[in-house]
Amino acid sequence: MDKPFSQACENNKAPILSVIEPYLRHYDYVLEVGSGTGQHAVYFSEQLPHLRWQTSDREQNHGGICSWIEQSCAQNVLEPIRLDLNHPWPVEQVPVIYTANTLHIVSKVLVDKFFQSVKAHLANGGLLCIYGPFNYQGHFTSDSNAQFDAFLKANDSDSGIRDFEWINSLAQQAGLSLLKDQAMPANNRLLLFKR
Repeated sequence: MDKPFSQACENNKAPILSVIEPYLRHYDYVLEVGSGTGQHAVYFSEQLPHLRWQTSDREQNHGGICSWIEQSCAQNVLEPIRLDLNHPWPVEQVPVIYTANTLHIVSKVLVDKFFQSVKAHLANGGLLCIYGPFNYQGHFTSDSNAQFDAFLKANDSDSGIRDFEWINSLAQQAGLSLLKDQAMPANNRLLLFKR
């Protein structure tokens, strides 16, 4: 099977690592929600060998993720588990949850369910890392983000770039506090929360 490839993942993996690496030094396990192609999982696990990196996604994406894992040198990246935001997560307590470019793809109902599951499964002292585009005070941060939002909604009216203030409110309701809101390339943000 040919490996799936995302140019966005290729472009953003190093900038993301530079921000999360100092925080992940203190943890030993990461659950990635929505591993997509698997590129982030393989890259981060190779760069952070002290971590076990658990991939997850809907079952139709497992083949591509496994292709990346099989062709990597990393010994600490784990084959994907089936995780659908519509259903209970197949994990217990985890110290870190990471997700990239997911919250604008899924519906607002599923964003809310995501945070309910974070509340149920993130350990005390745990870290939540969210990467993607966000609006602030109801406004797009760039023309390209406004165009991207229109593209998303044309394909699925339930998708769209989320407001940072709403995401922060959901995180607070889940018992989390904002540690960092970092500007990233291509008009994205990296949000770090801690329980």
